[in-house]
Amino acid sequence: MCRYAVVDLEMCRVPDSVRTKKYCWANETIQIGAVLLDEVLEVQDRFVTYVFPQFGYIDTYINNLTGISRNDVSKAPTMKEALNAFVSWLPDDVRVVSWSDNDKLQILHETEAKNICIDKLKDILNGWIDCQKIFGEKMHSLKCYKLSEALIAADILYEEGAHDGLVDAYNTALLFAKMEREEELILNPYYQSAVSEKASDGGFTIGSLFVGLELQNLVVA
Repeated sequence: MCRYAVVDLEMCRVPDSVRTKKYCWANETIQIGAVLLDEVLEVQDRFVTYVFPQFGYIDTYINNLTGISRNDVSKAPTMKEALNAFVSWLPDDVRVVSWSDNDKLQILHETEAKNICIDKLKDILNGWIDCQKIFGEKMHSLKCYKLSEALIAADILYEEGAHDGLVDAYNTALLFAKMEREEELILNPYYQSAVSEKASDGGFTIGSLFVGLELQNLVVA
């Protein structure tokens, strides 16, 4: 078995007025978080760094969403420096995993726009694993699940702090490890019940699951 590095990027916006032929993308990386899983899918190491955005900036929305401030990134490494550190941290026998392929595409966009060339990065991108796609296959669905819904559906006690790169990487790693261990994914029974009833009650939402959990807790109390 090989090892896996589960990664998550946090990004800020690049205003329309700043976008040029040199950098035409809407987002720019401000944080890289990653968790290394060993051969038995246990957390072995963690990596995290802020990244200084050359074109975008952290507005109030991104600050509230991620908890990352302009001060946090003001003296942070550039994307080239951060990616070099990340790639150096990775062991040779590793495949990189993320929730969806958005982070892979972001790295491709930024490395091309910023003329970043790093040994091994091409191989890493070529072997990239989309955890969201695997979850959809396990669920026998074409739906693009949010990580938060997938964690609840898979009955995982996850770490709080969504939109923090390291926290999201850790939670994705928990889900990925569970899917690798279980040929048929074992789901939260309340989630299964809510989904099975969606045809009769007009649809399923994450709120449906929490209602069931609240009722169950009231009975126990």
